[in-house]
Formats: sequence, C-alpha cells, structure tokens
Amino acid sequence: MPVLTISAIKHLKTLFFTMVLTLLSHQALATMPKVWSPLENFGANPGELSASYYFPQKNKSNRQSLSMVVLLHGCAQQGETLAKQSGLLGLANKHGFALLLPQQGLTNNIKHCFNWYSADDFSKNKGESLSIKHMITSLKQQIKADNVYIIGLSAGGAMASSLLVNYPDLFTAGAVVAGIPFPCADGLITGISCMKNGPSQSVPELVAQAQTLNPKQQTWPKLSVWTGSQDSIVNPLNSLSLAQQWTQLSRLTTKPKIEEKPAYRMTRWQNAAEEVQIELIEVKKLDHGIMVNPNVENGGEAADYLLASELSTAKHVIELWQP
Repeated sequence: MPVLTISAIKHLKTLFFTMVLTLLSHQALATMPKVWSPLENFGANPGELSASYYFPQKNKSNRQSLSMVVLLHGCAQQGETLAKQSGLLGLANKHGFALLLPQQGLTNNIKHCFNWYSADDFSKNKGESLSIKHMITSLKQQIKADNVYIIGLSAGGAMASSLLVNYPDLFTAGAVVAGIPFPCADGLITGISCMKNGPSQSVPELVAQAQTLNPKQQTWPKLSVWTGSQDSIVNPLNSLSLAQQWTQLSRLTTKPKIEEKPAYRMTRWQNAAEEVQIELIEVKKLDHGIMVNPNVENGGEAADYLLASELSTAKHVIELWQP
C-alpha cells in the first residue's frame, strides 16, 4: 500500500477545503436575496433606456402606505451603484419605500449622461422623458405606490428638473443635486453655457416658461435643491435660479428661514401650512457631487462625485419627505 508523503497530505487537505469553500460559496449565492429586478414591459421606450427597481421586504409583509423614489444618476455612473453608495438603498430598507433606477446606455450617450439638453429628450412626452414617465407610471401601478419622489444628480438632476416641470402631478416632491433649472438649454452649446455660466434667462422668464407648459397648474411638488459652493462643473448660480424659480411657481411670498452653519447654508421657504416647500442647501468648500456622511447610519460612502460632508443628501431628503 503506497504511503502518502506529508506534502501530499497537505495538498489533499488544501484541495478538500477548497472544494468545501467553493460549495458553500455557491450555496450562499443561491440563497442570497436578489436586490434589483429589471423593469420590463413598461410601455413605449422612445428614449431607449433601461431600468431596475427594488421593492423592500419590509413592505412585502406589512404594507400600509408605499412610496416610490426615482433616482437619476449622473454621467459615467451606474444607478444601482449610486443607490448603494449614496445611502439610498439602506434608507429604502429602513423606511420601506421602493426604488426605481432608470439607466442611460452607451449607445445613447458616450458618457452615459441623460440627454437633458436635447429637445428630443427633454420635451414632454418625447424621447427619454417619455421613457422615464412610462417607467414611473408602470411601476407605480404594479406596486400600488401612493407617492412618487425623484432625486437627480448632475445630468440626472437636470433631467429631474425637466420631469418635475413637464409632469408636476406625477410627483409629490423632488431633489435636484448639482443640477440645472428647466428650461435652460435647447442644445449642446447652450447646455454647456448653462453649466458654466448659469441660465441665460432671468428667474421670471424661467417661471413664465414653466407656466406656459402648464397653464392650469395650481400646485407644484416640493423641492430640495443642493449645490457645492465650489462646484467647478455646474455653476452654483443654477441652483440659486432653480430655487427662486420654484419659489415663484409655488407662490411663496414669506421671507425664507436661513440656517447658517460652518459647513453649509440652508435657506427654506415654507408654505401656508408652515411646511418646508422649497429649500436651497449650499454646502461650503465642496465641488461637484452628492453629499454623503459616512459617519451616520445610511449616510452613504465617499466615492467619485459622492462628497464627504456633515450632511447626507439622501438621508436628509428622505427624512424631510417622511409624513
């Protein structure tokens, strides 16, 4: 009978443990809950976008009231990654709301940006705008959501601005982060000008253009506007113009309440019920991106265009929108 050497025994032990670990790994993957589901058959898709969604376990077993948050990513980003890194996925689990993540494709835009500056895509019931609208209405009906909110970052923020103006009755509230007021651009050249210099239109002109698109609109969604004071990609003047545009659209005449902190300046306009209707949050000494606070639960994690701050954008707006 052959005698195994010590090295052969060690090799067999290594092989055995490798096989066990591989088996356990495959079993773990098989039993691991799938976070994202593809959104399919949502209707006409002229913008040729894709989407995924997340429905929280908390609401599957004990559903009373369900909200849905739409997240529009920035350029060169993947929506599912942004949802996790921003803290939004953890907040969805905690508070029990659904997430819808429209995703731009490489064939539409080489940098994976939503085409917020293209009339073929920002116009009501056209292109990417119509695709996103169909995604929202389809999933809302499918999961029987009561309220719809939208958060957009950078190019996604600019697209969120256009969706809020084009379909104000679709949303309860929105948050535009490092974005641009709508309508600001009508092509790539004017889009670049908006980014670098702010809108060429005055605030009253922006208000009038939005009202022309919605002549019978009496109430508008609540809005949270965010910018880094040193944003080098999208001029902070865009956020100021956006907040002022929505303040006038919402017919808010009382003076805003201003909270000045070493890390940020928060300006808030209240409605007749003394609720925050519009807010502008200017985060000091930060560049272009969404704010995260890794030091708090579900505050997000720092990464490219996810900027460590005293405030977490996702956590702040979700708590603001809680009834």
